[in-house]
Amino acid sequence: MATMHDVARRAGVSVTSVSHVINNTRPVSDDLRQRVLAAMEELGYQPNQLARSLRRGQTHTLGIIIPDNVNPFFAEVARGIEDFSFQNGYSLILCNSDSDLQKELHYAGVLVEKQVDGIVFVAAGHSMEQVVGLQRRQVPVVVVDRELSGVAADTVLADNQRGGWLATRHLLDLGHRRIGCITGPSDLTPSADRVAGYRQALAEAGLPVAEELVVRGDFHYDSGYRAAQQLLALPDPPTALFACNDLMAVGAICAAADLGRSVPADLSVVGFDNVSLASYTNPPLTTVAQPMYEIGALAARLLTERIQGMQAPPRRYVLNTRLVVRRSTAAPPAPAPR
Repeated sequence: MATMHDVARRAGVSVTSVSHVINNTRPVSDDLRQRVLAAMEELGYQPNQLARSLRRGQTHTLGIIIPDNVNPFFAEVARGIEDFSFQNGYSLILCNSDSDLQKELHYAGVLVEKQVDGIVFVAAGHSMEQVVGLQRRQVPVVVVDRELSGVAADTVLADNQRGGWLATRHLLDLGHRRIGCITGPSDLTPSADRVAGYRQALAEAGLPVAEELVVRGDFHYDSGYRAAQQLLALPDPPTALFACNDLMAVGAICAAADLGRSVPADLSVVGFDNVSLASYTNPPLTTVAQPMYEIGALAARLLTERIQGMQAPPRRYVLNTRLVVRRSTAAPPAPAPR
């Protein structure tokens, strides 16, 4: 592998002159520049970009830690981060924590060792210590999709409570009164806020929350399947379900089919996220859309602004959610004649 000394010898100039041409740190004559560039091409010399970046104090690399790279929501958020980063000259290192706090901590350390310029952080749970630890090391951090109490960092969220309200209000407007809710993990603010919106809509309609209709899932298909089975086995089962993400909603539709219940004739189902799969379920899924790609792109923009020296109080962005009505919801079935 050719070195800078080899280029200097081939061009007949000093190593310092080669450095000035490569790093553009001092004006040189056109003749000298062309001789150095020609020597580099003849020798196939490639400057050590990492070393150059470290000398300048930046590597033009960002890190992202997500809890579940199989979940299409996080994939779409990561795509928004990656597109913005690439367009602005940054590379991206993606780490999957599997919602494991120890794995999350390990990857945070790895990214610091790699000297990334900043990290987009989707916390596995109560991860305040990890974010604060990164900030103590002067690593810029943007938190996505989570509220972390006690953390002074830029944050990008969707309006989860309004999304839960929109889903439940839609079912109420169709005439449903027994509405089940399949929640996500209780320690995650998106899940808690969506359930709060569900409860708010029921309260506004003058309906009590029947606690047997609220069943916890974990944002994966199989938990939605099991929760729907549990709800549909009740003596007075719900006529509609609000699942706090699309994956659990798909699991609920599969459970209904296995129990001989037709969606939406016997059971209406609403999800949350509007992942691309939602358009292709059978039937296509009514869901609450959140701007996943935009969340990622905005997080990357906020992070690069911090890297470039922006001094401002922590910023908090809450992006709108909206209801997307497809064919998985309808009016409840008429009561059977006595």
